Amino acid sequence: MHFTSEQRLDGGLLERAFTLGDVPGILWTPESATASSPAPLVLLGHPGGLRGMYPRLAARARRCAADGFAAAAVELPWSGDRPRSDTAEQARADLRRALAAGERPGEDLVDRLVLPVVEAAAPECRAALDALLALPGIGGPVGYSGGIVSLGVRLAAVEPRIAAAVLFAGSFVPRSVFDEARRVTIPLHLLLQWDDEGNDRQSALDLFDAFGSPEKALNANMGGHTGVPAWAGEDAARFLARHLGGER
Repeated sequence: MHFTSEQRLDGGLLERAFTLGDVPGILWTPESATASSPAPLVLLGHPGGLRGMYPRLAARARRCAADGFAAAAVELPWSGDRPRSDTAEQARADLRRALAAGERPGEDLVDRLVLPVVEAAAPECRAALDALLALPGIGGPVGYSGGIVSLGVRLAAVEPRIAAAVLFAGSFVPRSVFDEARRVTIPLHLLLQWDDEGNDRQSALDLFDAFGSPEKALNANMGGHTGVPAWAGEDAARFLARHLGGER
């Protein structure tokens, strides 16, 4: 891991950009984190490039810091400043055409759109956890928060260091991910916007039902994709604080 820049944000929050191989990322560490008192870590999931997502990611990192957590995000494959994939670009173009025509994307298209990202990103996220948890001031347990929901499912199923997850039901879900969801047993908090124009509501409900976790909660709110109420975010933060041992 190579740190490329750093700055202090309000409240003493330390923000450091890094690269891990050819994968860019950002780490936010609260002032309270020390080698003798390491902070739990929240891996922030997101649907696109770090540059475009930065305002929302930084806001979420500030909330994590308020609860005594470090937070980190890595750039997804084929997004942001990373090299593009012709196959991924074609799948995105096919999705745009289907939605513009008022069509429901077929299973083959959803598979082509989502599964390659999950297969590429999950090992990168796990490698990032290896490097981040080796840093002084960063420790477990680890939480995951955000989307793409299928990537969150994969990490929750295969990464034993993740103790709890907040998943955003705002993307299309391949059928094979439902089988993975049945293997997930960690505590889960699922956010669903009831009128999300880009989300299959029934698929989100079916995914929630498929999870094998004995503790799982569904927070469904009226409104579109970007209309998540502030109090729903507060509920998600309290969920992570309860399971990661934060300050609140």
